[in-house]
Amino acid sequence: MGDSTERPDGIREPDPTLGKPARPAPPPMVQRSPEPRSSEARPPRIRRQRVVLAEPSRASNSLRARVELEQQTSWGELLIKDLIKVQLRTGVLLALLVVLVLGALPVLFFAAPSLAEARLAGIPLPWLLFGVAPFPLMFGVGLWYNRLAERHERDFVNMIEN
Repeated sequence: MGDSTERPDGIREPDPTLGKPARPAPPPMVQRSPEPRSSEARPPRIRRQRVVLAEPSRASNSLRARVELEQQTSWGELLIKDLIKVQLRTGVLLALLVVLVLGALPVLFFAAPSLAEARLAGIPLPWLLFGVAPFPLMFGVGLWYNRLAERHERDFVNMIEN
């Protein structure tokens, strides 16, 4: 029982080599060239650098989540529904923002009739605010929604892969 992996309390430690690949055979011996003379300068030693071309293996959660999504199980459907809910909520909130901003303009002109008479560069202010301003506003909100939707999708993919 004098095993080196056994602790004093009697519990064995796992073998540290368990699950690791076997060591590769040592490379064959290479015949060296004769030693350079003391008058010749030795070339500097180049340190080797290990290059890893593959990612570490993925966790089993990633595989399980992907299988759940592919087989369209109840848990996979729940994940998809959550993503759709987040996307829908983002779209509705940004649409409400646009409605509030554009809906506030008539109220503003009703509350302050002098603004309805104002001119900017010879063009009546209401024409600019109702005819020109909605287009950059809608474009900006569309870009904002697109970025938020992509962020939600990235978060979803990261959750599935991790």
